[in-house]
Amino acid sequence: SVEPGHVQLDTVGHDGGISSGDYTFTLTLSDVCTGWTERRAVKNRASRWITDALREMRQAMPFPVKHLHPDNGSEFININLYRYCKTNKIGLSRSRAGRKNDNCWVEQKNFDTVRKLVGYGRYGSPEALEALNGLYRVQGVLQNYVLPSMKLRDKTRIGSRIQKLYDKPMTPAQRVLGHKDISKE
Repeated sequence: SVEPGHVQLDTVGHDGGISSGDYTFTLTLSDVCTGWTERRAVKNRASRWITDALREMRQAMPFPVKHLHPDNGSEFININLYRYCKTNKIGLSRSRAGRKNDNCWVEQKNFDTVRKLVGYGRYGSPEALEALNGLYRVQGVLQNYVLPSMKLRDKTRIGSRIQKLYDKPMTPAQRVLGHKDISKE
């Protein structure tokens, strides 16, 4: 297991099934250790919006981000994100090509906290962007402080079956408060 501050990063497009024209994206950041998740809607995948949203999400985290692990999208694999990480002393790695499970923590959050919440519709107006960000801030409080989740501790194959062992249900905030490597402040 990794220490808090090692986060996975991904985007979800809100194109409503039509990928032409301008539409909003959701940037999702999820801490592997605690499950703490932040989301922000961005105008498009330009590095300007990605780094602005990343800066805002880092400020909302209860501990410092030490390492970013995005997928191979062009919004992440560029000189601007590299410079941002270097300037802020954040490690940067990327997923292996064609290996969706390299970012399994954030991919799960994309479904659970983006698609289930706002669906598959098209969001492209400035008003929709503002509404999504308002919703994500409110829902983030619920998700990080109120709703418990279980983390997978162990997986064992027994013949053709897989037996999974889970940790006790806790909120991400409870995991943060109980972690020895995170200061009380």
